[in-house]
Order: sequence, then C-alpha cells, then structure tokens
Amino acid sequence: MKPQVKKIILAPMEGVADELMRQMLTSLNSYDFCVTEFVRVVDSLVPKHVFRKICPELDLGCITQSGTLLRMQLLGQEPDWMAENAVRALAMGSHGIDVNFGCPAKAVNKSKGGAVLLNEPEKIYQIMAKMRTAIGIDATLSAKIRLGFTDASKLDEIVSAIESANVNQLTIHARTKQDGYRPPAYWHFIAEVRKKYDIEIFANGEIWNKNDAINCINQSQTPNLMLGRGALALPNLANVIKFDEDPMPWSELSTLLKRYSELELQGDKSFYFSSRLKQWLRYLKLQYPQADSLFNAIKLLKNKDEILHQIDIAALA
Repeated sequence: MKPQVKKIILAPMEGVADELMRQMLTSLNSYDFCVTEFVRVVDSLVPKHVFRKICPELDLGCITQSGTLLRMQLLGQEPDWMAENAVRALAMGSHGIDVNFGCPAKAVNKSKGGAVLLNEPEKIYQIMAKMRTAIGIDATLSAKIRLGFTDASKLDEIVSAIESANVNQLTIHARTKQDGYRPPAYWHFIAEVRKKYDIEIFANGEIWNKNDAINCINQSQTPNLMLGRGALALPNLANVIKFDEDPMPWSELSTLLKRYSELELQGDKSFYFSSRLKQWLRYLKLQYPQADSLFNAIKLLKNKDEILHQIDIAALA
C-alpha cells in the first residue's frame, strides 16, 4: 500500500514565490497553506509597508485569491526584535508565524541570519521561546531548518531546542547549508528525529514527482511535505501527489504561461517581466522539453510583444 500524504505546503522561495506565483500555484492545487518570502528583521520594528510588499494579500485577509492561507516568514537573529515583529505580523493578519533557519545565502549568513544559526541551537531556542511568549500559546509558530550547517551532527539538538520552545510545526530541508541544492536529499535523517519528537514535521527537498513524494514519505516517516522548486517545474505537482492528478500537459501549461505573462505585465513588477518568465522556464524545462525550446527562443529577447508572440508559437508545439 502506498503511503498517504497528509498535508502539503508551498515553500517560501525568495525572489520566486511572490504574490503572482502564489496566486497561480494555489489556483491549480489544494495546498494546506503557503509560507511567504522572508521579512528581514535586524534591530527594529519593520514598517508595515515592508510586510505588505512581501505579502500584498495581507489586505485581503492574508489568503490567496483561491482561498489558501498565508503565513508570514521572518528571518533574523535578535530574539526581542523577532518577537516584536512576530506580534506585528499577526496583528496585520498573518495566519501564524514561520522562522527561517535554512536560508543558505552568503549575505544572509554573514549577518548572522538563516542557516548559520544552525550552529547555535541555544540561540535558536532563545529566538523561538521569546517569540512564543510574545505571540501567546494559541498562535501557530513554525520554523524551517536544514539538517545542519556543514553536517547533521547537531540536528537532534536543533530539533530539541525548537520543540522545547513550544513550536507547533517544523519543516526540515533534508540537506545541509553546505550541500546547497545539490541532490540527493537525505530524507532518512528526518525519520531519526521524527521517532524522538512529537512536533509536527514537514519534509522538504528533491520532490519533483509522485514517486519522489512516495520515497520521501517512506524515508522521512512523515506524511507532511513542503514543495519548493518541484512545484515550479510541475505546476500541479501538489495535486498530482495528493489526488493522483495527471501531470499538467504542455497544452495547458502554455495557456498558463500566457496567463502568467499577462498578469505579470499588469503588475508593478512588469519592468522585469522577461527575466521573471525566463526564471520560471529554467524550472519548467526540467519537466517539459517544449519549455527548453521556448527559453532558447526568448533568452535574448526583452520586448514584451516579441516574447508573447513566441509563447503563442510554443503553444502549438
């Protein structure tokens, strides 16, 4: 008997999973919730307009147009300011608070944020405990980590710190910071901590298709998944996993690309429309050879009309 998935959430992918991409993907899939790109917390209360820039849906009840709940993610290393900003995000409507301890970016790690904190489980505990006290026991508090910074030797200590702070949910990206995004994902490490701790755990990393999801659930021993780049490469991946839908055919995807392009051009980010579309095609070509052809056709183009014309041609492929 195949293992059954329980919950699937959409990952917070910086510079990729913005409002428009969330709108597209949640309209195609039954996600349990989405986590936003991170709000960077340093040594102050972040202005409300910054929260709204990251999550415009705050003005609509903090849900996507298709009704999927959104959770704001914070990134920082100062417990008091993380706590104050968590209170602000909840007051603005966020459905819970997520904390980023997994970002591998050098600039973020250099300023003591993201994955570098995996070297300091006690600091992680201080941040999460202070946030829990500030937001109260009824608000959902979650965290996203990797297996560790250079190896998984501190994973047990990290998970213990997080659970001890009364955190509700934990997503584990089954690679270290040093691994980056190189395959494989080491899902079996998740199973080791899953046996010891009661916290609700989500597995993340290298889930590109239904078989990957089954293997991940088997090896990680958790029925909960977070989808990241795989959700970009196969836009209906969550429903393929959850409901055994057929993978979206190219004919439907080319229509989706047209819709995405038109929405992108209507938004306030239309000045870099071509780069956004090319970015998405880099993922799509992992599943669709036609996307590779389209990428090659537009990679030197910047004129929106020329690009839209090439999308129309690709739709006939």
